[in-house]
Amino acid sequence: MSIVAGVDIGNSTTEVCIGEYSEGENLRFLSGASVMTTGTKGTAANIHGILAALKEAMGRIGREVSGIDLIRLNEAAPVIGDTAMETLTETIITDSSMIGHNPSTPAGAGQAAGELLSFERLDRGLPGTPYIVFVPGNHGYEEVARRINETAGRLNVVGMILQADEAVLVENRLTRKIPIVDEVKRIDKIPDGKMAAIEVALPGQFIRMLSNPYGIATLLHLNADETRTVTPIAKSLIGNRSAVVIRTPNGDIRENVLPAGEIYLDAEHPVRISLDEGADKIMKAVGDAGRIRDVTGQADTNVGNMLSRIRKSMSEVSGEADTDIHITDILAVDTLAPVLISGALAGETCLEKAVGIAAMVRTQQLPMRQIAEKLSEVLHTRTTVAGVEAVMASLGALTTPGTALPLAILDMGGGSTDAAIIRENGSVSLTHQAGAGELVSMLIQTELGLDNRYMAEQIKKYPLAKVESLFHMRMENGEMYFVQESIDPRFYGRVVLLTESGLVRVEKDVPMERIREIRREAKKKVFLTNALRALRYVAPDHNLRKISNVVLVGGSAADFEIPEMLMEEFAGYGIVCGRGNIRGTEGPRNAVATGLVLSYGGEKR
Repeated sequence: MSIVAGVDIGNSTTEVCIGEYSEGENLRFLSGASVMTTGTKGTAANIHGILAALKEAMGRIGREVSGIDLIRLNEAAPVIGDTAMETLTETIITDSSMIGHNPSTPAGAGQAAGELLSFERLDRGLPGTPYIVFVPGNHGYEEVARRINETAGRLNVVGMILQADEAVLVENRLTRKIPIVDEVKRIDKIPDGKMAAIEVALPGQFIRMLSNPYGIATLLHLNADETRTVTPIAKSLIGNRSAVVIRTPNGDIRENVLPAGEIYLDAEHPVRISLDEGADKIMKAVGDAGRIRDVTGQADTNVGNMLSRIRKSMSEVSGEADTDIHITDILAVDTLAPVLISGALAGETCLEKAVGIAAMVRTQQLPMRQIAEKLSEVLHTRTTVAGVEAVMASLGALTTPGTALPLAILDMGGGSTDAAIIRENGSVSLTHQAGAGELVSMLIQTELGLDNRYMAEQIKKYPLAKVESLFHMRMENGEMYFVQESIDPRFYGRVVLLTESGLVRVEKDVPMERIREIRREAKKKVFLTNALRALRYVAPDHNLRKISNVVLVGGSAADFEIPEMLMEEFAGYGIVCGRGNIRGTEGPRNAVATGLVLSYGGEKR
């Protein structure tokens, strides 16, 4: 008997399959395991994860790791995925020109224009002049409401700006209802005596006047040239419930287009293309370039710096010089990123044009051989580097019930999307494409403005719900779900994720529908784009209609909505597509590790 372990080191997880070969070369699968990858894929730090996975898999059959006769590692480690994001535009507003941070609890409704007047100078106001009063945080809501009510017969107060989070408390105590914006931290920067416009939308609606340059012109009496200069302000206020625009004749309001730069493709058909052309044009250029040897960017531009950072990070990981590292594929994705506005008063952000790039990096060294040598030293077990990852995944996918040759597989992991077609004669066509689950997480994090990648990962993996009472939730598909025991009050009125371990609250105050839209669009931009271009690359005559069956494997194939998206897309090409079920028990995971064990028997024969 020989115990063989197949080990697949991925960007996110390390998977193990344990098989036993008898003297007659009959194979019996014993167990498997999956753990988080330790370190960057293809580096010595992977050893810790491999040992943990081997220990877990052997522990399930009551044996020690020392009982393994042969360990087989996947060959694809030199290909590493990385991602980066750059903003291509920015809005710059200086000299106190805007407040539009969209506090969660503005008060009142409507719009008004007037002269800015400090609360401390309320007694100096003149009758007949419309005023927007701004109040520092050292004044309580009762004092503010009382003094404004006392001036009602003398001053015309048409709106208020508060530093404290007390708009509703003040508005409830006023005899005359006016729009109020609160939570303005840098209220000391508001210029006394300047003209300003204020707007608060009705519940469930967004502002209309101040998100429209002509609306600002109407309220502040601007001419055509002045209206043109406030266009970046209007753009940055789209989707807000409240806003204030201050007219500062000497202020600087502009929208900068940052130097995006050009991408240079060193390929069969060399191409240079500007990042400003957009993702579709870039990806067409990548497709037309043929086999790519390297990708670089124009010096001292966004894309040049982005690609240099990717190359440098891989250099630090592999220990090789930058010149020995080559980017062999890229995936570009257009997106919008919330960027802090220069010169704004309350931490306002604006959705600016941005691009995300996933790059496939190939090093000169073969780090998997180093890992194999190290593993042999640690375990005193023969360790070899076996077949190419996509080929091994194809062999593993063939253990899915209902499959037969010819067969195409899509292996969608964390850093790359791999495709392969294995034909009846055993020949294989394969490709590695940059971009998969990690790029999706980055897009979700960027567009939602999340503080950490972990929450973006959770949003990517799990469906949403809105807790509307202590006994029911509204699911993202519109279904109402009722529970017998009351929901934790901490979740009341909040958007939550439905995970295996229970509800997880989404701290970002974003509507459930918007989160779902961003999540699905990110998956379509990355997975649909990559699936189509990867399968076209390996398809006979690059024609998708010549592929009959596709098995989805890898971590992303276990996603709750990606396979359905792909099935809908492929239906138009007459392709049978579905999640793999490796060995009839593992679902779409463990394909490469299983293929590594299977291929050992083929090599012996």
